Amino acid sequence: MPDRDEVLGAYLDLMCLRIAVRLAAANGMRGTAVRRLAAQVSGQVHEAARRCLGPGQGELDRAAFEAVFPWGPVPGERLGGTTGWASAVLTEGLLVPAGEGYRFAHEELADWIQGAHLDLDAALHALVHRGWIAQAEARRGWGTMPSEARVRRQARRATRNLPVPRHRIGPVVHALLLLGRQQGPTELAGRLEELLDALDALLPPGRTAPDDPTWWATHLLADVLLSVPDATPYTRVLRFLAERIGAWRTQGRCVPEEFGPRFWEALPLPEPERFDLLRRLVVADPATGDGPRYLDAVSRLLAADPIGVPRHLTRWFHDDTPLVATPDATVATAAQALLHTHRSGALDDLTEALVDSAHRRADELLAVLAEEEPSAVCRAVDRWAHDERPARRVAALAYALRTAPHTRTDADRALLRHAALTLLARPADLTLHGGALALLVHDPGTRARYLPQALERFAAGDPQLPASALVAALPSHPDPVLDAFRTRLRAPGADGGALRTLAEITTPALARRVSGLVREIVELRPETAGHAAAYVERRLEQGPGTRAVLFPLISGLIVDGPVQVRAALAAVFAEPGTAASGPLRREFLDLLMATERDPSVLDALLRAVAASRVPTGRGTEAHTADTRELVHRVGRLLVRTPEGATRFDWALVDLARHIPGFAELVAGWLSGTPQEWAAVVGPSTRRMIENLAGERGVRVPA
Repeated sequence: MPDRDEVLGAYLDLMCLRIAVRLAAANGMRGTAVRRLAAQVSGQVHEAARRCLGPGQGELDRAAFEAVFPWGPVPGERLGGTTGWASAVLTEGLLVPAGEGYRFAHEELADWIQGAHLDLDAALHALVHRGWIAQAEARRGWGTMPSEARVRRQARRATRNLPVPRHRIGPVVHALLLLGRQQGPTELAGRLEELLDALDALLPPGRTAPDDPTWWATHLLADVLLSVPDATPYTRVLRFLAERIGAWRTQGRCVPEEFGPRFWEALPLPEPERFDLLRRLVVADPATGDGPRYLDAVSRLLAADPIGVPRHLTRWFHDDTPLVATPDATVATAAQALLHTHRSGALDDLTEALVDSAHRRADELLAVLAEEEPSAVCRAVDRWAHDERPARRVAALAYALRTAPHTRTDADRALLRHAALTLLARPADLTLHGGALALLVHDPGTRARYLPQALERFAAGDPQLPASALVAALPSHPDPVLDAFRTRLRAPGADGGALRTLAEITTPALARRVSGLVREIVELRPETAGHAAAYVERRLEQGPGTRAVLFPLISGLIVDGPVQVRAALAAVFAEPGTAASGPLRREFLDLLMATERDPSVLDALLRAVAASRVPTGRGTEAHTADTRELVHRVGRLLVRTPEGATRFDWALVDLARHIPGFAELVAGWLSGTPQEWAAVVGPSTRRMIENLAGERGVRVPA
């Protein structure tokens, strides 16, 4: 397909030929004489274009027109001795009358042909660079840096009588484009970089109206970059421009409208390069409503092409540069938000782009889609399960497990079931079989058939078969499921994390059986104390209704459970908790303190009280008093033995050093009621705490 330059050249040749045919008919010429005459017409048209470049509005005055295209006979051999040039040119409509002169009828043709005869370097110097140089000379001449207003007045004075008005930018643009065609992109890129440097020097602060050199630099850059058939060779210039736009925003200078979002949307660039430039630009976007934003351009491009654009946006996930207008957001999170907002355009293509990205941000967005768009993720899982690439099958299993709890239709469940069976049928995917069985157990339609196989693998410690999959089968198959949990948890070295999952069982009858299992496991394997404490904490947050099930378990562990378990539970009870769990925590804490005498457990309790209550305890007097009372009670319990007293003093000093606000809080207690604390805090410990409180700028009352 011919480009615009070829079209204009062909149009000019046609017009010259038609004028030559008209002249030949009037002068009795035929054959090769017509072709020679067409060449002469072309020469005269170019001469007219050269004369149009002089001062004025880009037209020929009457005398110049008649000198180039005479009305009557031409004496001598000039123009082949023919006559009627002016009539032929005007009749064919190449030029038309304009005021007291003549101009080319086709404006773009006029700009194109005049640009071929323009002295480009002289024009750029007169239009742009002379103003830049005038500023530099003015600064050197004044010795000190003048104000911006004085510099700009000097620049305007130096360019007051410019030879070309602004509306005649066309020939200069075409001259630059011709330079690129004839001498290559490198030459044109050099001129464009010079224009960008000039613009950077000339651009005024704030929203001041640009003077002539600034206007010309801006429009020449924008018009040329939009007019080249392919802007890829000028990517370096465009990157420099994107960097300057960010700098101008930082400096408080107004970015020219010509380089707004629409400019970057219209550039003749491959999409990867366009989105790489937009990634650099969105960083400097203003706040919403404060002006056009490059992020809005990205949004428009995504809405117009929801299939192709996501793959370009996933490359933004590697960029964690904060956005100027919203520092809490980054380029990566902006890309996430855009993809999520426009997800409905092409969900299947979006899931493919995200899984191809293999980035943490893509994984986060897919996890959200698993909840909000489970049908689309189920379709993706079915595709990936049949993919020959192992990584795709791993992704199929991972997202199938995430999506399964959110499926709403039989069709979605059938897709997950089919994907699980496909994975299970591949001997090469043995490591995925546990997860596939988890899917089939989660599905009521296949649970009974595949539960025995799943329980066997779970009891054997298969890490790919999550405990949560078996929890779904507890109501229908309680005995075999609990036996599998028991076998797995009793194994030496087994991960006790499955205990946390059992907290989801809230049915009273099943919950009692689970409590018995928890008691059995922690007594057999005290190293699972942390997991048991997490189980208790989750159950506490389920509200007062859990007391009937929890009390037998907790009271038994508090009285004769392993030390590790009692210390872990002490940390749970020390926290204030929520409105749902607070009363139960305090009840169990009182029960613990009524029976506990082991210094290590009481030390753990003290540290948990300080860590969980001091930062928020300073806010209200009631919380502070509660914290004080708990610390004092722990102290009274510890000082019953020399070892306990030493541990209490050491723990207070250690906590005062490492927990902000604790030293000041304890120092206030010690000075407020010294006799009450004298029995539990030694003199050296008191002095150390007061010194730590004083070092932080807090005056401790005497």
